[in-house]
Amino acid sequence: MHKRRLNPASWALVALCIPLSALGQTPSTTPQKKNAPVVITAPAWQSGAYWAQMDQQMLVDFANLERYRAADLRLGPPHAGTHRVVFLGDSITEGWKLDKSFPGKPYVNRGISGQTTSQILLRFRQDVIDLHPRVVVILAGTNDLAGNTGPATLTQIEGNLESLAQLGRANHIAVVLCSVLPTVRYWWHPQVPNPAARIAALNRWLEAYAAKEHDVYVNYYAPMKDATGALKHDLSPDGVHPSPAGYAVMAPLAQTGIDRALRQEHASPGD
Repeated sequence: MHKRRLNPASWALVALCIPLSALGQTPSTTPQKKNAPVVITAPAWQSGAYWAQMDQQMLVDFANLERYRAADLRLGPPHAGTHRVVFLGDSITEGWKLDKSFPGKPYVNRGISGQTTSQILLRFRQDVIDLHPRVVVILAGTNDLAGNTGPATLTQIEGNLESLAQLGRANHIAVVLCSVLPTVRYWWHPQVPNPAARIAALNRWLEAYAAKEHDVYVNYYAPMKDATGALKHDLSPDGVHPSPAGYAVMAPLAQTGIDRALRQEHASPGD
């Protein structure tokens, strides 16, 4: 365990952003001196420089809007006749070299490592709507299951993904919903129980929701999992993130989904 000292203003932000249960704490009944710093104890798995940086980031900019703010402004509107596509997600998206997988395509990467659907939802306007893409490719949810910003139920994750899709459709952006990649263990939070079963359940919901709303569903899960529900060893260096071979499996599936979304958009009434 390690300790972090926060002033009262920062403590208020923590209370808004991260459930105390996620930090291994329950609300204290011990009276605190006025204006005294509050000391919280983080779980052992959230130790080290990476998590300290994440803590600071969430305190000052929970959704990390600063990450792409300048790049979004530089990008400007798409050229007439181009089919801009935004790939939105976490580290699996951030690590995807779109220029190599989709050479010559006007595809924009807006992935941020470690993010959960609640964070991604908060930056959807800046990093997607304001870029005026034709299609958004959404791949998110695994970090929610890992507990990166606190415990999250499947219902909460599904609600955030539904909100992302609704925002896309409301702004005339075709939505591609992608399955969560398989894993049996989050190496940074190994205490998470049975992630494989929750991933399978979330993917079933994603597929059914996409069908109901006439969004496109891209199934990375089926061709990338082994018999145990893990990410195939030859497709990942760590059981969670794709290797170049893993992205090589994903790329044609994503392109097929994008093409289908564009066809559906073109065929929709009033287009």
